[in-house]
Amino acid sequence: MKRDAAIGVGLAFVAGFVDTAAFITLTGLFTAHVTGNFVLIGAELISTSTGVLAKLLALPMFILAVAVTRLIALALERRGAAPLRPLLALEATVLIAFAVMGAALSPLGAPDGAKAIGVGMLGVAAMGIQNGIGRLVIGHLAATTVMTVNVTQAVIDLTDRLCGARLGDQVRTRLRRTLSAVLAFAAGALAGAFGVAALSFWCVLVPAFILVGLAIAPDRASAA
Repeated sequence: MKRDAAIGVGLAFVAGFVDTAAFITLTGLFTAHVTGNFVLIGAELISTSTGVLAKLLALPMFILAVAVTRLIALALERRGAAPLRPLLALEATVLIAFAVMGAALSPLGAPDGAKAIGVGMLGVAAMGIQNGIGRLVIGHLAATTVMTVNVTQAVIDLTDRLCGARLGDQVRTRLRRTLSAVLAFAAGALAGAFGVAALSFWCVLVPAFILVGLAIAPDRASAA
């Protein structure tokens, strides 16, 4: 239970941090989810701003990252190995590449330029991996990348409670997980904004190190 809580909170913080940092440094590119990019594409097609190409490429890159995550998970499961730790390590590696390349290539220039797109796709790939982890490995936890579902479920559970319904243990556990994920994502978003202001792309090493910590932390069984 404690490891589940740490993973849920840690990944939500990572997603909020990376999505905000990338949005600021890459001129409005969402990395943690594709819905926002669809909206921005529609808006930018009728405006004079740039960045449409990067947002269009984000979708196939996201799909590719999820597919690769699935293939790795299947390969590990066939060998009898748990996929969570290797996938967390993979996401951390991609985030480190995102930070290093972003810092090395800055200033990135035009949002649709080769440097900006190359760096941005690394961020999208990392969050695609995390979305894959959320569906394939930790589906019993609250979503860590998109908070709409969490907020909706939390409001439903809280409304039921206010109306006098008695919440069972399963519902109370779900409520704790959804609320903690929302708060962690919000904290990550704030940290990402201040991190970019202070350290530019290097700040993305913070969520990368969090992922490393989650990957190497012993679970309860091994600790015992």
